Amino acid sequence: MSEKYRVRFAPSPTGSLHIGGAHTALFNWLFARRTGGTFVLRIEDTDRERSTKEYEQSILDGMRWMGLDWDEGPDKGGAFGPYRQSERMDLYRKYADQLLSEGKAYEKDGAVFFRVEPGLHVNFHDEVYGDIDVESENVSVNQDGTIKDIVIMKRDGMPTYNYAVVIDDFTMGINMVIRGEDHVINTPKQLLIYDALGFKRPGFAHLPMILGKDKKKLSKRQGATSVFEYSDMGYLPDGVFNFLALLGWSPRSGQEIFSREEAVELFDIKNVTRKPAVFDIEKLNHINQEQMKRMDPYALLEAIRPFWKQMGLPVDKFSDEYLASSLKVLGGRGQTTIQAAEYSDYFLDFSKVTERYDGKDIKDELRPKLKKIYGELIEAWGDGSFEHLHNMAQEIFTANESSMKEAATPMRWALTGRKVSPGVFEVAGQLGREETKKRLEYYGLI
Repeated sequence: MSEKYRVRFAPSPTGSLHIGGAHTALFNWLFARRTGGTFVLRIEDTDRERSTKEYEQSILDGMRWMGLDWDEGPDKGGAFGPYRQSERMDLYRKYADQLLSEGKAYEKDGAVFFRVEPGLHVNFHDEVYGDIDVESENVSVNQDGTIKDIVIMKRDGMPTYNYAVVIDDFTMGINMVIRGEDHVINTPKQLLIYDALGFKRPGFAHLPMILGKDKKKLSKRQGATSVFEYSDMGYLPDGVFNFLALLGWSPRSGQEIFSREEAVELFDIKNVTRKPAVFDIEKLNHINQEQMKRMDPYALLEAIRPFWKQMGLPVDKFSDEYLASSLKVLGGRGQTTIQAAEYSDYFLDFSKVTERYDGKDIKDELRPKLKKIYGELIEAWGDGSFEHLHNMAQEIFTANESSMKEAATPMRWALTGRKVSPGVFEVAGQLGREETKKRLEYYGLI
């Protein structure tokens, strides 16, 4: 195709942006950015009872959070507007009148029906599912198997989905329709209307369904929830983007962790699979953790700061330099920003350590030895770098006939209140000499 691709995401503002919608939006965005095409956002708000401006705004905000920018839409305008169905009613009426005048549609009880003629061959090529062939008498049928004509305008004057989507896609110049596999059944109905109006057909690519780990339709419990809830659960936009991109597609290179820019370079619609994709929360956790490791420490700080504040930690007492370097010391521990905030609380507040650890497990007969060791380490602090503290500790432990396990483990507990942490000398160096001394003194270890 020599003409530029125009694709669209057309959500209904009857709820926030959920994972299924975000997945469809992401694949349209990837396709447009990969081909140098145009990504259109259209709001399908003909459900007047359930559509709200608040939900529309929530969808726009959800897409921005995901980093899915659009080229034309209700807030941006463009040459093919308006971009809300409720503002396009004259177009639906115009083409319905054309079908009526040509005898291809008829009115009944105040509604307009499109006449489905038997004996027509409806075939199309799908970029994912290949060639699909349907007889027109099987496109829309009644329960008894007879042909069922398609309602295109309801009695209240509103267009039906299968009709409005044809008019919108044609008049907006959409030449590639990328949507969920559940719409495959609608495509033959829409193609009959395309052909009846003399419209050029677009290309089609239907994306695989997303299933839960139990291989059933995704439920809220298994992940079918608003993208903002993922933000609240400590997932990064980059993590969710990366994870959703891999649901039903993978790069030929096998690369699993990538930025948006890398995803655009890697994307090929022909690599989308027909097999249903499984929403695996463990994989999302892994990908999110890897994306956190990739982040600049200061950017990661901004993602974690709100959770520290929620935990009541004295964030404002510390410089951004100290906080960012603390996260660097944390070394990618934690799969979400919430976990990273929890795992790093000891860098900000010693009271979190004392809440977790009382020091009663330190044997009385070992205390004199530990006091001597830690006292010597504090005296030999030097520049407080990991290398210096580690080397000095090894010398002091050896001189006092102690081992790393015997002497470093109580120190780790005293500084962090945790069994597992970054290297204890990295933590000590980050906390500084006075804070390290204070914590060891609290537990009677100096």
